[in-house]
Amino acid sequence: QVQLMESGGGLVQAGESLRLSCATSRSIFSISAMGWYRQAPGKQRELVAAITTGGTTIYAPSVKGRFTISRDNDKNTVYLQMSSLKSDDTALYYCAQSYTLATLQRGTWGQGTQVTVSS
Repeated sequence: QVQLMESGGGLVQAGESLRLSCATSRSIFSISAMGWYRQAPGKQRELVAAITTGGTTIYAPSVKGRFTISRDNDKNTVYLQMSSLKSDDTALYYCAQSYTLATLQRGTWGQGTQVTVSS
């Protein structure tokens, strides 16, 4: 069973940065697309960023230019570097794993890590 371990959430002020991490097992990570979703209270869950095994990335328009997704295949970890944070970025952030980007939303999910941005 695939397990995802997220870390790095917290409380920051607007304009500051934060980095989220998500680790999984070696046997899965190297063949997996990975992504970050978020869900704010009263809003639908949305894809924030995703990355393929080959390093191709996609971003939600609202975070493009501010967030960067990356993966470290030696550490079996995917990162989400968030900069210039806004109060609208406040949400529960989830890491997701699947074998393709197309199936990411139906893949395995982490437990979530809270990001709160105060204005």
